[in-house]
Amino acid sequence: MTTLEHCQQLDQNDPLRSLREQFELPPGLIYLDGNSLGVLPRATAARVAQVVTEEWGQGLIRSWNKAGWFDMPQRLGDRIAGLIGAGPAEVVATDSTSINLYKVLSAALLIGRHEHPTRLRVISERSNFPTDLYIAEGLCNEHGGTLTLLEADELQAALAPESAHDVAVLLLTHVNYRTGAMHDMAALTAAAHRAGVLTVWDLAHSAGALPVDLKGAGADFAVGCGYKYLNGGPGAPAFVWVHPQHAERFWQPLAGWWGHAAPFAFTPDYKPAPGIGRYLCGTQPILSLSALACGLDTFSAAEPMGGMVALRQKSLALSDLFIELVAQRCAGQGLTLVTPLAHAQRGSQVCLARADGAFAIMQALIARGVIGDFRAGDGGRHPDILRFGLTPLYTGFADVWQAVEHLRQVLASGEWQRPEFNRQQAVT
Repeated sequence: MTTLEHCQQLDQNDPLRSLREQFELPPGLIYLDGNSLGVLPRATAARVAQVVTEEWGQGLIRSWNKAGWFDMPQRLGDRIAGLIGAGPAEVVATDSTSINLYKVLSAALLIGRHEHPTRLRVISERSNFPTDLYIAEGLCNEHGGTLTLLEADELQAALAPESAHDVAVLLLTHVNYRTGAMHDMAALTAAAHRAGVLTVWDLAHSAGALPVDLKGAGADFAVGCGYKYLNGGPGAPAFVWVHPQHAERFWQPLAGWWGHAAPFAFTPDYKPAPGIGRYLCGTQPILSLSALACGLDTFSAAEPMGGMVALRQKSLALSDLFIELVAQRCAGQGLTLVTPLAHAQRGSQVCLARADGAFAIMQALIARGVIGDFRAGDGGRHPDILRFGLTPLYTGFADVWQAVEHLRQVLASGEWQRPEFNRQQAVT
């Protein structure tokens, strides 16, 4: 049986262990929620203070030029591009994931309608992240289309040419937020293209957690989050990528001045910037972009150690260990693994279902200093979930052992049944 001492030895031998020193982890806390909000990099507070006191406080408006504020979305976008298999000048860091999804899904629907006027349907996964489905539903209503929701195992059949003759877009999150299951981006994109369907990928739970190859997969559009695995801070700017073949085919619908070809010409008519620049909209949030830059710096430190490939190897080792320990130490406690065992089908989180008490169990763990989170089921095929994010930049093997030991104790003692752990909260 795997022991704490064995896990501590794994940490000692971990070639990536020094990366943890880049982060402000509270002492005594086991943080397994980086798939929801990443940890604060040590450099962030000083950098944001510098932007406030020097660049804003002293430089004032001159800092748009002197401090490089103006082109921050493109510069950070180029850094993100290296994490997601995109090229230079193909990504911008801007706005929120929801707003960026609205932009690219609108463009994809316009392209589809231009080439095939009868293609007005969007296909997505029933358990996709809700904001993606809300945006898609709103755009389908706006464009006179329909949104079809399917289970993951139904997608390939739905993309057969005879079934997808009226489909314009396949919209999927690369790694499912509830289960940690990862779609085969290349295979689904290829199937979509054979049927004349464009693809929009949400990378919120994969960018920064595992290698992504958008261009290698032939994807058409992608968006992603800056505050989960990229450690940009709560509400950090998101990012948007458009394949170069599509970038200038249509305006995106939020045609703001920052996406103008010459923002300071102040012309009354809109002339979109070339390439990905047109996917910007309004004035950019410089303080938030500065914090996101510090989050991206933590990946630069990983490059000499093998970069995303090495981080992915550690992520899989951590999740393998978590799954193994739960099977060994929590057997008979009503937990069901919903995250796939196969490495090629798994993101960087482990998700456990339980028929009752999942919310309270997580609250009891949080009270002990083990931070994961809870996602409610629908009372049917999708159960209540305890989620544990395993972020290789700062999570250790001993963290995993101790987290599972706390879980074992919470379950074995019935501690989770205490009234204070069953009070619902706004954020779960």
